[in-house]
Amino acid sequence: MATMKHGAQAPARWQLFACGLVLLASCLLAASAGAFVSNLPPLFSAALTLDPEAKLPAPTRYSFRGIHTTVTPGVEAPLRTQLEARVPAELGDVLTFYRTELGKLGWQERPDGAAIAADHVQLAFVSPLGPAALELARGDSGTAIHLVQKNADAASRANVMPEPGQAKLVFSNISATDAALMIDARTVRRAAGTNAVSLDLAPGKYSYELRVPDHSVTTKTLTIAAGDAWELTVGRDGDAWPPLQLY
Repeated sequence: MATMKHGAQAPARWQLFACGLVLLASCLLAASAGAFVSNLPPLFSAALTLDPEAKLPAPTRYSFRGIHTTVTPGVEAPLRTQLEARVPAELGDVLTFYRTELGKLGWQERPDGAAIAADHVQLAFVSPLGPAALELARGDSGTAIHLVQKNADAASRANVMPEPGQAKLVFSNISATDAALMIDARTVRRAAGTNAVSLDLAPGKYSYELRVPDHSVTTKTLTIAAGDAWELTVGRDGDAWPPLQLY
């Protein structure tokens, strides 16, 4: 068995063989590096293009995207439209994209309540339809987007527009029996088949109870902000539905 000691020189044929192995390894390494670079997600690309088909402004490149709208009977336009998305891009690039595209649509950024950090952004806007808000959060696989636009005219026509500085809570009972809501030291009762009723509340965090005969009492908390409208509903089977933000 041939061995190589430190400082010794191998025969010429072994040198050629070793050089061949080194060259082959270098080629394999280069090929692997090239494949690795070409398969990287486009996280570091600053180019973001507007998707013209999206209901709210959104980049064409995304790993997840969903649109949620809140509508009420008799009002065609949504009261509230919400975009949830995740894009493989840096938070700063996504922020630049939204400031540019929202500005083109006439959205005016409000200085109050703005928060901009390395991993999180929160901005408030006044859009042509009503109040709007943008939240961005940096994650391991990109930037999460939460964009909401309210429609003030639709909320007024649906009779759920809160008074200035207040919030509105709508209580609906579509079950076949009576139901009662206890909130803010008040008890609101709705018989089966009656119309919904609304309450004006100050912004804050509220504990509430929903009581329906022959059903367990539902006890939860709800945090509401000024300008928001929420709905609490007892469903047809008598179970309490999760709170729904209307506006």
